[in-house]
Amino acid sequence: MSRPPPPPDFLEDEADSADTRFIGMADAQSAPDRLDRWLTAHVAELTRSRIKGLIESGAVTLNGQTILNPSASVKPQDRISLDLPQPEAATPQPQNIPLDIVYEDQALIVINKPVGMVVHPAPGAPDGTLVNALLYHCADSLSGIGGVRRPGIVHRIDKDTSGLLVVAKTDQAHQGLAAQFAAHDVERRYIAFTRGHPPAQAGRIEGAIGRHPVNRKKMAVVDRGGKHAITHYQMLAAWWVAGGSPFAAKVECRLETGRTHQVRVHMAHIGTALIGDALYGRSLRPPARTPPLLTQAISSFKRQALHAADLGFIHPESGQFLKFSSPLPYDMDNLERLLERFGSA
Repeated sequence: MSRPPPPPDFLEDEADSADTRFIGMADAQSAPDRLDRWLTAHVAELTRSRIKGLIESGAVTLNGQTILNPSASVKPQDRISLDLPQPEAATPQPQNIPLDIVYEDQALIVINKPVGMVVHPAPGAPDGTLVNALLYHCADSLSGIGGVRRPGIVHRIDKDTSGLLVVAKTDQAHQGLAAQFAAHDVERRYIAFTRGHPPAQAGRIEGAIGRHPVNRKKMAVVDRGGKHAITHYQMLAAWWVAGGSPFAAKVECRLETGRTHQVRVHMAHIGTALIGDALYGRSLRPPARTPPLLTQAISSFKRQALHAADLGFIHPESGQFLKFSSPLPYDMDNLERLLERFGSA
């Protein structure tokens, strides 16, 4: 049986930034050279093939601009930086961590992931992850296709996003689920609270997502080098403050694709970053005349207000369509109550 496509690049922010950076400048008297060859000569611990992969992943900048082409020319006095990956975490170990299990059978398990839980071990999060908990709960029954660090993981959601995800316990289930994700046949519905209102009651956001050209910790809608991404949204509720200024909205987002930070990037791209999103909405301020309690609630919200509320797919072994729903967690439910109490609907 053929291997499944790789897991979707799905909303992951789990320690994917590097802490080490090589910075160098081409000698003023040197001849032009290929970028990958120049870095190989100056970063001895990495092979040329590894450097090529890092360039293609967006880890290299040339004179401040992210470069994705390994054959790009390095000229005299060009400034080159390379984000060096941290050493990979060791093989994850089982840990007795409670799980909110929504559904489980011999082939798969559906988890309601809490805020703050990383999906799999990574630099900066070596343990305490969903994978560690699953290894304890499932023992040896997780699919091995994801590798030793990501057993059973078919898709991911951000550390600070709550909600539903499915994990494969058999290789057959992993292959079937991965094929559905790759074909965009999985139903995924998110609930988000945004700063301000979207430009229309409902809409379609289409824009390729790739690494931000300056801030390597961020993703962005890019013209070149990104991955095709489509988000459909519908405004479920809206709130104003005195004077008619749009303050916040409750938005349903349905994903046609699954990219890193997709909902967060797309909503910020149309001018409505998520409440609590320090990475994509930190510069937003409440409009004038916002009630103090609302201002405090927004400024003190500890994470992006995003919840994976619905998940539907065809069971890869039985062929039955399964759909699961998760209510808003306490912090988002409390935020909605405050908006309803102090904002004008």
